[in-house]
Amino acid sequence: MLFICSVVVVVSAVAFHVASAQGPNDSKMSGFSSSAAARELLIERQFRASTSADQISKFHRYLTSEPHPAGSPRNNDLARWVADQWREQGLEDITIHRYDVLHSSPRQISLEMVKPKSYVAKLREDSYDVDPDTKNPKADGAYLGYSASGEVTAPLVYAHSGNPEDYDYLRQHGIDVRGKIVLVRYSNPYSYRGFKALTAERLGAAAILIYSDPAEDGYKKGDVYPNGPWGPESHIQRGAITYDFIQPGDPLTPGWASIPGAKRIRPEDAVSLPKIMGVPLSWHDAKPLLEKMDGPAAPDSWQGGLPLKYKLGGKRVIVHLKVDMDTSTRPYYVTEARIRGSEAPDEWVILGNHRDAWVYGAVDPSSGTASMLELTRDLGQMLKQGIRPKRTLVFCSWDGEEYALTGSTEWGEQYADELKQKAVAYLNVDEATSGANFQGDAVGSLAPLLVEVSRTLPAPSGKTLYDEWKISRQAQLDEPQPVPDARLANTRIGSGSDHTVFLNFLGIPTFNLSFVGPYGVYHSLYDDYFWMNHFGDPGYRYHALMTQLWGVLAMRLGNAQILPYDFESYGENIRQFVVDLNLANRIAGHIDLPALQRQIADFESAGREFNQAIALAVVSGKLGPSTVTQVNEQVMRVERNWCNPDGIPGRPWFKHSLYGTRYTYAHLELPGLTEASEAGDWKRATEQEKILEAELATNTALLKQLNQKLNSIP
Repeated sequence: MLFICSVVVVVSAVAFHVASAQGPNDSKMSGFSSSAAARELLIERQFRASTSADQISKFHRYLTSEPHPAGSPRNNDLARWVADQWREQGLEDITIHRYDVLHSSPRQISLEMVKPKSYVAKLREDSYDVDPDTKNPKADGAYLGYSASGEVTAPLVYAHSGNPEDYDYLRQHGIDVRGKIVLVRYSNPYSYRGFKALTAERLGAAAILIYSDPAEDGYKKGDVYPNGPWGPESHIQRGAITYDFIQPGDPLTPGWASIPGAKRIRPEDAVSLPKIMGVPLSWHDAKPLLEKMDGPAAPDSWQGGLPLKYKLGGKRVIVHLKVDMDTSTRPYYVTEARIRGSEAPDEWVILGNHRDAWVYGAVDPSSGTASMLELTRDLGQMLKQGIRPKRTLVFCSWDGEEYALTGSTEWGEQYADELKQKAVAYLNVDEATSGANFQGDAVGSLAPLLVEVSRTLPAPSGKTLYDEWKISRQAQLDEPQPVPDARLANTRIGSGSDHTVFLNFLGIPTFNLSFVGPYGVYHSLYDDYFWMNHFGDPGYRYHALMTQLWGVLAMRLGNAQILPYDFESYGENIRQFVVDLNLANRIAGHIDLPALQRQIADFESAGREFNQAIALAVVSGKLGPSTVTQVNEQVMRVERNWCNPDGIPGRPWFKHSLYGTRYTYAHLELPGLTEASEAGDWKRATEQEKILEAELATNTALLKQLNQKLNSIP
């Protein structure tokens, strides 16, 4: 963002190299002339110098001192507490938004093996003297949000990861899961628990049990809590099983905000509500069930980390399951604050993190909340010195993310028309850190900016963030050579966090930022202050780096004269999406692939010319305020233009033609075209290809119009 100290600093334009005296700050600064960039770097250094790891630790301890799931009194208190912090920090326009949503919490859950012997599952986690937080009686036991209620006694079947191909294997071995209870594992390979539930529901299973196998997140990975970062015997991965890959947000207000008094559909008509019972298990509770299973031996790829032979079951083990959920309407609260822009107050840079946790949520989401509170504290100090951004910064503490991406979705739906006009970008941090390895997601137009900013930030190791990222990204991709800058940022973005409404519903470009490491206590009791201080980020050094990264990105977007989107980069990404789709599904010959490729090439070329035209305009020094305003208004339209009002076939809420999500939450590029191609529905694929062609043509024409305007500047 652009700041002013006693006078307004007017920045110039795009894509220049900054000659700075400080090593890590020697980098290109998109959106700024060299002189404006030098001033910007001084402000960024002042911001970075304010960051306090000790203060982040204090914020973090308060946030994690009590369990605070969505809908709980504690989480509601935290909504007000965050608002109070922002008032004290000097932020502006502080508002608490209320949304009345369908909530889900446990009343009674029990699981018992009744044959061939009796075993009553604990469904709770063990406490440890070394960590007093594990003894808090306010912590809930095992449950899955939006599970159906009911009671059943039925045979148990082991279905590996609970994906469709796993049930194909069971059928091939004569096992039908209709009317049975299925036992499945988390993360092998990863698929969202809600997709596991939908798959079991569609196949007629009576219930689903989802357990954490030590092969995925326990002792097979390394030392377990409290001696290491991995999950101990009794840890339970809570979560929701909402079908929010079809429709996120409040299940009863699909597509509109659940403000008090809003119209609501019947629960039985809600496409995102499961009709199957589900319960999560620790491996402590799963082991006695697996030990007694009969039937054929599971294949080698289905064997887990427990010291037993995994079998498919289906007859011998009989279990009794009772699930009684309180499903009622409760208020969720989104806390919002702003720093109003000095020159372009109606251009918004939005930063968000969710507040609700399954228990303490030291990583997910309290690490992000603590970093955001430090970021606003630092910006608030600068604001008190008269240093104000050019564009408006909007800060949001979301509620109910863990249930259905709820708070962000309702807020986005409520203010959709305004956001489509004013939003520059959305910067999402869910988990600030569970370790030291940076993972940065960005849409194609913003990926170069993320790389650019990473060069300016010193990391705890003494290297720059960029240098650390190069090393960790190479290891992540398992490549023998360093990863080129064009592939550092992940531009293949799925769902599962609060960016979803902004990108997929509203067409607002997004970042997702996190530092990751060994983390085996996800959504469990043990994701707490003790774990963070011993394993996740002792000293809160990477929390501090996240604060700085998040803030500097917001500054760059908030302060640049011309918004630093790179559409040539976007075109390269789209071209690669099509190449990959053709390799996977052989779309050539079924659709007009050459025409699509020509449109992509035209868009990429127009993006390259736009970068050049802006650079020449900066050199001329003749970019007047009205031209700057017009250019920024136009380039903000590009992302919106990727949105098809009719949405993806079968999932109309998801409107983006380049970015979608699979039911597993995995990334899905060119979602309408890809899903049609994978289904072999070439008529629909052709329709989707024509939509994409039209969107490319619209955006190419827009950029060419801008290029002509810029090149005509005398």
